[in-house]
Amino acid sequence: MADKRIKDIDFQALTTSRTYHPSPSAWEDQVLYFMMVDRFSDGRENRYRDNNNQLVTTGTTPIFQGTDNGNAIKTPNDAAKWRQAGTTWVGGTLKGLESKLGYLKRLGVTAIWVSPIFKQVRIRNTYHGYGTQDFLDVDPQFGTRDDLKSMVAMAHRLGLYVILDIILNHSGDVFSYDPDRYWTEDPTTHTWYLDPRWDGHHYLVRGYRDGTGSPSLPFAPVDLAHHPAVWPDGAVWPVELQDSSTFTQKGRISNWDYDPEFIEGDFSDLKDIHLGEAPTDASGKDRIERYQPSAALNALCDIYKFWIAFADLDGFRVDTVKHMDLGAMRYFTAVIHEFTQRLGKENFYLIGEITGGRKRAFETLEETGMDAALGIDDIPDKLEYLVKGKRNPREYFDLFRNSLLVQKDSHVWFKNKVVTVFDDHDQVRKGSSKARFCAGDSGDKVVLNVLGLNALTLGIPCIYYGSEQSFDGEGGDDRYIREAMFGGAFGAFRSRDRHFFNEEYTVYRELQKVLALRAQKLALRRGRQYLRQISDDGMQFGYPAMIGSNIHSIVPWSRIFDNREILVAFNTDRDKPRTAWTIVDRYLHRKGDHLTCIYSTDPAQLGGELTAETLNDDTRAVRLTVPAAGFVIYE
Repeated sequence: MADKRIKDIDFQALTTSRTYHPSPSAWEDQVLYFMMVDRFSDGRENRYRDNNNQLVTTGTTPIFQGTDNGNAIKTPNDAAKWRQAGTTWVGGTLKGLESKLGYLKRLGVTAIWVSPIFKQVRIRNTYHGYGTQDFLDVDPQFGTRDDLKSMVAMAHRLGLYVILDIILNHSGDVFSYDPDRYWTEDPTTHTWYLDPRWDGHHYLVRGYRDGTGSPSLPFAPVDLAHHPAVWPDGAVWPVELQDSSTFTQKGRISNWDYDPEFIEGDFSDLKDIHLGEAPTDASGKDRIERYQPSAALNALCDIYKFWIAFADLDGFRVDTVKHMDLGAMRYFTAVIHEFTQRLGKENFYLIGEITGGRKRAFETLEETGMDAALGIDDIPDKLEYLVKGKRNPREYFDLFRNSLLVQKDSHVWFKNKVVTVFDDHDQVRKGSSKARFCAGDSGDKVVLNVLGLNALTLGIPCIYYGSEQSFDGEGGDDRYIREAMFGGAFGAFRSRDRHFFNEEYTVYRELQKVLALRAQKLALRRGRQYLRQISDDGMQFGYPAMIGSNIHSIVPWSRIFDNREILVAFNTDRDKPRTAWTIVDRYLHRKGDHLTCIYSTDPAQLGGELTAETLNDDTRAVRLTVPAAGFVIYE
């Protein structure tokens, strides 16, 4: 039974009854994997390998075969059912996730990022977890609080860290407005309604919603004696969040780039939480330093301290940081870091979803004390389209040259301050044209290259679930890039009732090899990074670049740590191998030195050697060949 009040939690007993799992010494050593709990596993799969690497033959859902592609959309009626299934809960659970941790461990993942697991507003299909109604409980569709604790414990036994996705900015749709302005016509029904959109002023509130969605409850701390039905599905919980001052009550955001609208407004029907305020005479950094937290923010700090202590979590991914005052984030970060250090978690990681560009992300981290930013600037775009031959390599590699921001060497900040991704669960950058990497453009032929590029360049790499199985979802909204790994009614590849935990799949197996080398080679995790110049004739060198609208070339880069250089490259030409002279460090390699192939998508290259030559008197280079659509690593 979840606690109804924060004040009823015995933090002293909670924090002194166990020894907590220590933090990693270096988060740049980690490989993250993000999954949505509802879409990952329901625990009913058959013929997958369990956490002990034993074949499970007692499940009911068979593994996907190529002939199963499209088995859910054979008729228009079936296709409509499949599409509709993607809009609501599909059935993934924490127990299901726990049963697949071995699959992730064997792939080479070292930390999992788990979507929010908190209890959702009952009347909404917020399977994604971002519409919280009870911040102190797990949604019953996912399981129980003990299921979360059990999953984290199993992860730790397998050597995996757990990062939980959390929300400070808003709750779910827990109350209803009583709007008095902005008559608006519904384009579908052509009926008129009062639209509570942000204009900087408060709206009246009809009341908290009960379990049926009706705003029948007082908009204030609710007396259970008079309204017994409020628990557990009505209003917002815990009690400390029920005061009306918890919410800004200024209506929904319509201009996502206007400040203060994007700070004060609601995300559609998700209700914005008032986190505090700065003195009216404060500005700039003074405003951040003098920020006064609200009672709601203090309650949320206690709530998330509870989850850390209860489940032994290793980090948080904080949702929608752009939409919160930096003073609130600075306060929350300080509270959480102090609390986790008290538990012995010296490097508890706070990853912020910070949109608005690299400069904004850097400044947000510096001013709030958060540890890393998620996929900042246009890293996902450059990752995807460089590999597909649609971007100049320097556009991606230059994203990591941050010396103008930090006045330091160009490789310092990004190694552990940015979580890099190329696919994710909402793809804001693509607007209404959602599409995974493998959708179109023959992405399935080069998906290993983008996984490898992400894993072996600066930053903390994060794999979006299903990428290692070449998921290819695409469509007009988020559902199409949130396919169910376990199949169910909304499986990947337009299928149903087939699971995708296939450890024999080629991309899984090859990525497994790449990630094993990353774990073994310090340079691939912590090394400085240099895009390398290439030459056809050994005389004229330049960075690989697009000719017209495409690039057909090898793209090589070096990771250098201490006196060790590792050369990595992929080929954007999908039809034929490419060969070029490639520069290596002249101080680390003498003429006649050899670099040995430790990985290639062409097994015939393994163990082969490249000889360092001196060209143009002072240029050290090797003659590098990369297979068609291939990937290689030399040391």
